[in-house]
Amino acid sequence: MKKENLVFHTVLALVLTLTIISLSVVFTLAFRPLYYLDISALGIAEQSGYPEEEIRENYDVLIDYNMSLGSDRLEFPTLAMSEPGRIHFEEVRAIFNIFKYMAIAGAALSMAGIVFSARRKEFRYLKLSSILTVALPALLGLLVAINWDWAFVAFHHLAFNNDYWIFDPATDPVITILPDTFFMHCALMILGCVALGSVLCALIYRKCRK
Repeated sequence: MKKENLVFHTVLALVLTLTIISLSVVFTLAFRPLYYLDISALGIAEQSGYPEEEIRENYDVLIDYNMSLGSDRLEFPTLAMSEPGRIHFEEVRAIFNIFKYMAIAGAALSMAGIVFSARRKEFRYLKLSSILTVALPALLGLLVAINWDWAFVAFHHLAFNNDYWIFDPATDPVITILPDTFFMHCALMILGCVALGSVLCALIYRKCRK
């Protein structure tokens, strides 16, 4: 393969990999049934003291807020919220917005690259993307398996430059309906979606090679 083709396929593989990761994050954020199942599985209603209907109502507002690209203000229907808590959720939405923009831009660039490569009958980028997308779940999955608590805290230290993510249930009772185990389930779902993307890239590559 010519050097310029190798560079093109490597860049396209990186773009496709980032797109798969971004789509996995956004899909998991929007997939509310995961939380609804955890309400019962983790006993969130019993631990928080709030009825399931009220928990769902407040969670749905939080997800609507995080899925929005606008500048609307977060207001929980029945839960109080401190100013540091509000700032933290604004920072969280800013991070999710990055993934949303990456998913949109990445999908457009990936589609253009895929069409261009298909016309030239070149599919090496699929093999490279398959390798890249399987390496990430393997590494992060290992960290989660070894010590989820450490991985959870380390992520927050890397993502935020303050300690507003350490909520006080007295001032931010929303933390009582968002147990750490739920976030672990979200992480596993993201990794699973990324791994699925890797498998699809590998299968499509094998089919195209034939």
